[in-house]
Amino acid sequence: MPPPPSSASSTVTLAPLPPFKPDLYQRAWQSIPHPTLPLLATAHQKSVTVFSLSTLSAHSALTNGHERSVRSTSWKPNLPPHKLCLVTGSFDSTAGLWRWNDDSSPQGDDGLEVEVTGDSDSDKDPADKDWELIIILDGQDSEIKSVSFSPTGQFLATCSRDKSVWIWEDVGANEDDDEWETVAVLNEHEGDVKAVAWCPEVNRSGRRGRYSSDVLASASYDNTVRVWREESEQEWVCVAVLEGHEGTVWGLQWEPKPRGQRFPRLMSWSADKTVRIWTLKEEEDEEEDRPQHVWGGLGGIPNTMRRSLKEEWECTAVLPTAHTRDIYSAAWSPESGMVASTGSDGIIAVYREDKEGVNGTRHATEDDEAAAELDGDVHMTNGHTENGTKPKESESYKWKLLSTTKNAHGPYEVNHVTWCKRYDQGCPPERRGIEEMLVSTGDDGIVRPWQIIS
Repeated sequence: MPPPPSSASSTVTLAPLPPFKPDLYQRAWQSIPHPTLPLLATAHQKSVTVFSLSTLSAHSALTNGHERSVRSTSWKPNLPPHKLCLVTGSFDSTAGLWRWNDDSSPQGDDGLEVEVTGDSDSDKDPADKDWELIIILDGQDSEIKSVSFSPTGQFLATCSRDKSVWIWEDVGANEDDDEWETVAVLNEHEGDVKAVAWCPEVNRSGRRGRYSSDVLASASYDNTVRVWREESEQEWVCVAVLEGHEGTVWGLQWEPKPRGQRFPRLMSWSADKTVRIWTLKEEEDEEEDRPQHVWGGLGGIPNTMRRSLKEEWECTAVLPTAHTRDIYSAAWSPESGMVASTGSDGIIAVYREDKEGVNGTRHATEDDEAAAELDGDVHMTNGHTENGTKPKESESYKWKLLSTTKNAHGPYEVNHVTWCKRYDQGCPPERRGIEEMLVSTGDDGIVRPWQIIS
């Protein structure tokens, strides 16, 4: 058992909030917050329960769509509040696309609050609310382990125990026309593919041709992470194999808000009890300035003239040791930049990336400055240092372990952890939708929120 973090770095405490109700009374695998609404989707058994983050209680349920356990789910982005869409990945080798349409509910923020909290229909059982299974996507030979929508919602990735990653494209004429077709089957992994994740949309001014907007990463039982890009229309290629883990890579997440103009980093976690950060070695040469159509759409260029799409990634950080067994889940906060991890040992660990000065002293990060500015504690710096210059991206950043919470779900394994915004009544009104909390999901069937005290 690793020693507890020193008092100098123990700056965060997790305080349990009242758990979501009702208890699921069966092993729960994953809880995914909606990208913009106060909703949380939890996969368990053959179902998904959608909880309200306002009431910490069940809002609705997706049932009777799969013959075996639902292991993962993903919200389709860019839909209006009264139109929700979820995809479910199941051990029955299929993915299901579900829609919730409530055209009768008021639209806008006020209508959403009524709809989400259930105040307008409080006597209705969550399972009776209207989620409709629209389409079943099948073809993979074994259990589907992970599903993920691309940031625009145009693509869906699914991965399976059959060692494959499938990419599906939405070819419907409009947002309500559910037509999906398989555009790629990626078979380069040598083992069960555990997870897939799309790179978030970022501002890559001047480099969009070299770095296309749709980038996918996959994690596998073969101890590797692979990065995939679309070389030409409906032709996806593996541009990098990330090697370094010494056990199954259980999952991965892209950096939600990268610093400056650099490409997002990638975080992976493994049965080897480590969390690793990977960074793309970006090229800085004159070819970066070529027009987008040269490197972006390669279809019109002869194969002999195509620039190699192979990329070099390096492991730039291994987070401090906090776990004694497999790490099943980790989450990178888009707001604070902190990372939380959990797994088979029932521990939830929290880490922060600190910028180190030449003498090893900690300098304030951009997140620290932003938080202080909101509190009115410091003058606005707009990201500049004391002498008025922008901090260099090459400055050293080091990850520190802030806290470990043991037995987060008693004797049970914790399968998932995620960051999401607080909307509950226990949060001060002025902080609702701003303050973050952690949500952990475990074998005990409890979905537990945690307040971050720092």
